[in-house]
Amino acid sequence: MTVARAFGTSLRQNRGFYGAVVLLCVLYLVYNLLHPRGFSSAVLIQNANESVAIVFLAMAQTIPVLLGGLDLSVGAVMTLAACIASVLVNGSPLQIIFGMVVTLAAGTAFGLCNGLIVVYGRLQPIIATLATGAIAMGLALFIRPKPGGDIDGDLNWALTNSLWDFVDTYALFDPDASWFAPFAWIPVPILIMLVFGVGVWLPFRRTIIGRTIYAIGSAEGAAYMSGLPINRAKIAAFTLAGFFASCGGLYLAIQTASGNADISQAGAYTLNSIAAVVLGGTSLLGGIGGAIGSMIGALILRVMSFYFRILSIDPLLQPLVEGVVLLAAVSLGAFRVLRIKNRLELFR
Repeated sequence: MTVARAFGTSLRQNRGFYGAVVLLCVLYLVYNLLHPRGFSSAVLIQNANESVAIVFLAMAQTIPVLLGGLDLSVGAVMTLAACIASVLVNGSPLQIIFGMVVTLAAGTAFGLCNGLIVVYGRLQPIIATLATGAIAMGLALFIRPKPGGDIDGDLNWALTNSLWDFVDTYALFDPDASWFAPFAWIPVPILIMLVFGVGVWLPFRRTIIGRTIYAIGSAEGAAYMSGLPINRAKIAAFTLAGFFASCGGLYLAIQTASGNADISQAGAYTLNSIAAVVLGGTSLLGGIGGAIGSMIGALILRVMSFYFRILSIDPLLQPLVEGVVLLAAVSLGAFRVLRIKNRLELFR
């Protein structure tokens, strides 16, 4: 009875998250039923590869939203990271590792700058990140005035296919071993998303800084009066957002084996990251939600785009459909704000 009551409480408190999980399962099930090669490892690997970048961007956007703000630089930081990776992630194993570290460090540094500007410059996050995003795009264009690059071929193959291919590429052990067979089909991109979602976000949210971020989004004044480290939490939030955005850029470069300073692509990814956050159950008011829910929201958006191919929707109509979905996603968050506001009006 206690377990059932606890589950019921969790369900009421996280209706947005559980609703997103159910919607994702239904959409992906129908997609595989419609796909000529549905329910196959090849389709799952392809879908996972196309989802990693937006998943990382959604996780990056989640943290500033939990504070009650928006980060408009995540798409630009991702693009800058991809351009840096397209130059450095090649050569010997040590050079590849160095290139990956520099790529992640660059994105993290941009996030740190965002946090410092917001805290000590006393600017609204949406204004500060709009400016830093423009700087990031300028640097990306300087590094890659034209699309191109040279990513290590083995790394590209190993990280964009199944576990079998990963083990076989680096000769870690016999990929045909009987004990490994049940896991060999799992796409590496899915593991990457899970490792960062579970291994980075969940421990972070349990720290004092993580809890402070939620407190700031719920009531910053109360958090300040409680003696919580407000400034440190804000800086850490934007720094982690920059890290996640650079992870998305690094994987995008590895996946495409190139870098491209595409301004329109950066803007589209930023808008989609906001929609993914809302679809995943995170409130635009702040203080409610999490990166795991945003991952689910990002996957929902990506599965919707898969339907464009299956249903042969005219490319000219695709932006219209995507725009309607984005509007609907943002409206969900706005509806919750209006509902709370209407309730407060009763007490006036």
